[in-house]
This record gives sequence, C-alpha cells and structure tokens, in this order.
Amino acid sequence: MNRILFFKSAITAFLILLILIPLHLVGNAVQDRKHYREEAVRSVWQSYAGPQTLTGPVLVLPYKEILRVTDSSDPKRPNATVLQAQAGQMLVFPTTLRVKGEITPSERYRGIHKVLVYEMQSRWQGTIALPDPAELPRSAGHFGFEVGQPYITIGISDTRGLMAAPAFELDGKALKLEQGALLKSLSQGLHAEIDLPPAKAVKPGLDGRSAQARRVVPFSLALPLLGAQSLAFTPVGDQNDISLDSAWPHPSFDGDFLPRTRSVSAQGFRSNWSVTSYNTKARGQLAGSGDGTLETVSVTLIDPVNIYLQAERAVKYGAMFVLLTFAGFFMFELVKRLRIHAIQYLLVGLALAVFFLLLLSLSEHISFALAYLAASGACIGLLGFYLSFVLQSWRRGLAFATLLTVLYGALYGLLLSEDNALMLGSLLMFVILAAIMVMTRRIDWYAAGAAWQPLRDKPAAPSGEDDAAAAAAPASA
Repeated sequence: MNRILFFKSAITAFLILLILIPLHLVGNAVQDRKHYREEAVRSVWQSYAGPQTLTGPVLVLPYKEILRVTDSSDPKRPNATVLQAQAGQMLVFPTTLRVKGEITPSERYRGIHKVLVYEMQSRWQGTIALPDPAELPRSAGHFGFEVGQPYITIGISDTRGLMAAPAFELDGKALKLEQGALLKSLSQGLHAEIDLPPAKAVKPGLDGRSAQARRVVPFSLALPLLGAQSLAFTPVGDQNDISLDSAWPHPSFDGDFLPRTRSVSAQGFRSNWSVTSYNTKARGQLAGSGDGTLETVSVTLIDPVNIYLQAERAVKYGAMFVLLTFAGFFMFELVKRLRIHAIQYLLVGLALAVFFLLLLSLSEHISFALAYLAASGACIGLLGFYLSFVLQSWRRGLAFATLLTVLYGALYGLLLSEDNALMLGSLLMFVILAAIMVMTRRIDWYAAGAAWQPLRDKPAAPSGEDDAAAAAAPASA
C-alpha cells in the first residue's frame, strides 16, 4: 500500500472518530429530554396520584403478653421473678378474596409531555375468620394477655387517589374507615376499629381442652381510586380471585404472578388472576418489619411508542451510519478515481448526526413515524443535493441518496422490531460487508491510490526514453 492510500485511510478513520463526538452529544440530549419527561411525570403524580398498590383487608389484633422473667440485677435476690410486658400483634387474613376492577384511562399534560393516568371503580368481596384471644400464641414464662382494640386495615400506597369515602361492611355492618394503616409494613392506608363478638361454636382441642371455633363472616368494600401508570394488588387471602378490565389496549402484566386468563385487543383488555396462599410470601412480608417489598399481581398501562427509547436506540446506530457512508465515499474515490476532501467528509458526517437531533426534537411534537419521515427526508434531500456536486454527477448523487434511503429504511425497521433487532442488524451488516467485498474483489490494493498521488511524487521516466523523446521533437517540428 502506498503512502497516499495509507494517509487517506488514516484521515478517514480519524474523521469517523471525530463524528462520534456530535453523536455522543445527541445521545446526551436524548438522556436530558428523557430526564425532563420523568420530572414532568413525577410532577403530575404529585398533584394527582401515583402508581397504586392495594393490600388487604387484614384484621389486626394487638396485644401485650405478660411474661414471668428472672431478674438478676439485684445481688441480694439473684433469682427474683418479675413480670414483663411484650407487645405483639396477630394478623388474620381473609379466607376468600374476590376483586373486580374497571380501569378507565385518561391523559394529563405537563408542558409537551403526556402522562397516562386512570380512574378505577372496584368491588371487593370475601370472607374472614374472626379470631379468638384464646388463640394467641404463648411464649415461655407466659402469665397473661392484655388484648388491645382490634381493627381492619387496608393498604393504599397513595391515599390522595381516593375519589370518595370507601364503603366497607363486615358481617353486614358498615364500618367507618379512618386514615392510617397502623401496620409497619404498610406506609399508607385506612383502618376501622371492630368489636369481636364471642364465638358460638365449641369443639374439642388436640390437648383435650375445649377450643373456640372461629366464626367466618363476609365483608365487602367499594373502593373508587385514582392512580397513574400501574395498579397492583397484594394476594393476602387463602384464595384470591382478581379481575381487571380496561379500554386501554396496551397493558403489561409485570407483577409476581401472570394472569390465569387474559385477552387483549384494540378495544382493551380483560385479565383474571387466581392465587392461593401457598403460591405467595405476601403474608410473611406483611407480618415483617416492612421493607416495602410485597408480592403482587400487577398491570401497567404503557405507551406503545416511547419516543426517547426509540431515539436512544436510533443514536446507537449512528456510528454504523457514518462508517457505512464514509466507506461508500472511500469506494467511490478508489473506483471512480475521485478526490473528496476531508472537509466534505466532515460535512456529510455532521449532516448524518443532525438527523438524530431532528428526529428527537420533531418526535416530541408529532408522531414518531412522521418525525422519522421528515428528518430522514430532509437529510437525504440535503445530502443528495450536496453529493451531486462533490461526486461531480447528479446521477452519483442520486445513487448515494438512494443508498441512504435504504439505510434509513433499514434503521426504521430495526427500531420497530425490538425483539428481532439483533438478528436483523446482523443480517444487514453481513449483506453490506458482502457487497463491499464483491465490489472490491478486483482492486489491487498495492497500486490503489496512485491516481491521488501528485505528479511530482510519481517516478520519472527512464533516461533512454527522455533522449528518444528529445530526438523526436525536432523531426516532428
């Protein structure tokens, strides 16, 4: 390979690296705009309501257990026995829990950013076994119990979403719900105090003593709620049957349990979950200290076209666009013996980078497909016009514009086919590499670039040929 070809290759590689700088800046702009959108979403959530997680109902029976413990603090009475109170609570979960919810989506705007929110009308029904204080677990040294006020608790992750006072009934009696879940594992919610009636049935215990049978009573809850983006339910019952319907056609079922049955169409979705207490650790998580983690069934209302995700994926292919375009220039220079200046390479590379910035800015105001069409059409038209002069032929400029159109079309296909993007991208790169290899199969790379070499650098003719030319000159004159 001669020096000219080596330097030309080195300059082209340097220009490719140089164009990566504006591509990186465009990528940063995408991240900034994505961050601004997330701030807009959080701003709507702060004044409306955020994602909702609903838990319950759970019956809580607080108590204090009086224990006999040995006090060794007094040396005069080393084995003295004293009474000590230890606080605890007994959680009673529903025997059956059935929830039917109807989700009505709507949109809110913060500036140019659209935020998806919803209203939900839900009806909860089920049964729960009322506990007996005699069933409280006893520790070593047990002396007695002091039973507190029992209450029903319902967890709501964002109580600002309550559209009206929920109507809760237990055993046919309406209960007044008050603010506060009063359970460490639930950050927000409602509770209602209850009275435990004495159990009526008596059955023999395993130890021969009589034991009170739990009384199973029905409950119902009407809960109208606002929320945003996602809705989740914690399966706390022995048997949980949850049904959700909505007119939104783009759900994502992304909780810890997939629906048992579901149907999704352009008219919306219908989903049904069936979860038993054997399938979930939610009860143990509720009885714990409350780290905020609960197993749930969940549905998320998603926007099928995330313009920032699409733009981010598009920018990742920017380096490939520049590489292929510069490779095409390089092949034109070799095959057609043209000379393209480094500044012309740089201008074309900048035009390719500006396409991604146009795509980002336009997609915030019009649909992504129209934004892509407008941005690609503008860049292809500009480059086709410019290259018709650079390549010294309008046909060559048109041919390059056609190749760019194919590349932009291939990129759009990659963006739409997220699941098959790797396979399609690999096939595209293979086809392009194969085409370059076929086009350059007859090129003598050792002699390539001789047309770019200045005349003063070319080797001089042999001296014998000079003398013959000098002798022939007078004769011709």
